[in-house]
Amino acid sequence: MGAKEVYDACFSKDLSLIEIADEFVRRYKEQGCLPMLASACPGWICYAEKTLGNFALPYISTTKSPQQIAGTVVKNFVCQRNSLDPSKVYHCTIMPCYDKKLEASREDFVSGEGDFSYCEVDCVITTGELVELFEARGVSIVDTAEGRVDEMTALDQEERRAFFSTPGGSGGFAEHVFKEAASALFGEKVEGPLQMRVLRNQDFREISLESNGEKVLNFATVYGFRNIQNLVRKLKTGKSPYHFVEIMACPGGCVNGGGQLQPKEGQSAKELIAELETLYNASIEYRHPWKNKKVQRLYEEWLTTPQLRQHMLHTGYHARENTIGVQVNNWCKHAKLLVLPDDTYFYVIPRQFPFEAFLQRQNCSMNGIFQFHFL
Repeated sequence: MGAKEVYDACFSKDLSLIEIADEFVRRYKEQGCLPMLASACPGWICYAEKTLGNFALPYISTTKSPQQIAGTVVKNFVCQRNSLDPSKVYHCTIMPCYDKKLEASREDFVSGEGDFSYCEVDCVITTGELVELFEARGVSIVDTAEGRVDEMTALDQEERRAFFSTPGGSGGFAEHVFKEAASALFGEKVEGPLQMRVLRNQDFREISLESNGEKVLNFATVYGFRNIQNLVRKLKTGKSPYHFVEIMACPGGCVNGGGQLQPKEGQSAKELIAELETLYNASIEYRHPWKNKKVQRLYEEWLTTPQLRQHMLHTGYHARENTIGVQVNNWCKHAKLLVLPDDTYFYVIPRQFPFEAFLQRQNCSMNGIFQFHFL
C-alpha cells in the first residue's frame, strides 16, 4: 500500500492510559475539578466545546487521545531518532471513527511555523475506508501472507505478540483508571475485568469502591448522546455522583464507530457489536501498560521529566463559537431530499441558507459544484 513503516498503536494507548490515571489520582488528592471526563472521543470533545463551552472544560482530562499521542511520538521521538524532518514525514492512522479526522485537524496538534509547520497526524483512514481501498486495489486480506509491524524502538521479538492493557472496544479508560486509583489512593487491589452495573441501558454503567462502609470511588461509562445529555444535566444541577466518566459519542462505544464496517445483511448493529466484543476479548492477552517495553523505553529515553510529559502527552480545550459550519449543519436539517424518476436527486433548502459565507469559507464557487433550488 506504499507505507514505509507500519506501527502497532497499542503503545500510544498505553501511554494515554498511564497519563490519564496519573492525572486522575492528582486531581483526587488535590480535590480538583471532578468528575474527570475522558477526552479520547473527538465527537464528545466537539460537542463539549461548541455546546457546553466553558462550563464543561474544567472537567475534561487534558491527556491526549491514543491517536494524537501516536502522532506526537512519530513526529518527535521517531523523527529525532532517525534525523528526519517531521514536516517531510506523512503520518496516517487507521481509526474506527470519522471524527478522528476532525481531531487530527485541530490547531492544537499543529507544530512549527510557516513552511516548517506540520500536523502530528496528517491523514486518518477509517476501517471501512481501508476495506474499500483494499477492494479497489484488488487486495484480499484473507489471501495475503501475515506480516509484522515495524519496531520504532528495536525491541525483541517477544514484544511483537498481541497484548492489550484493558478489555473492551473503547479504550478501557474507566477500567484502568479505576484499578490504578483504587491501588494508589486506598491500597485496594482490584483484579480481573470490572463487573459494571447497568443503569438506564447497556450504554450507561457504573462501578464503585467502598472503604470502611463509605463509597470512595464512583466511576461510569456513558456512551451515546442521549446518555451524555443526561449526564450533563446532572453536572449542571450538581447531582452527578461520579469521580470519573468514560464518555464516547457513539452508542456501543468505538467498536460501533461511524467509520467501522457495517452489519451484514440480516444482522443488527447490536449483534455486530456483541460479535466484535467477543472476538476482541477472546483473541488477546492482557498486561499492565507499564509492562509494555516500548512504553518503558519512551519514558526512560525521551519523556524524562514531568514537564516534558505534560508538554508532549497533554493538550487543552477551548470554548468555540457557533461557526458557519454549525450554521450550515442547522440549515441542512431543514433540507428536503427529492429523488427524480431518472434516479438523480437534489436538495430543496431554505432561501436564507448562508451560501456566500459557506463558499467563501470553503474557498470555492457555485459554478460546476452545486445545483441549488430555493424554496
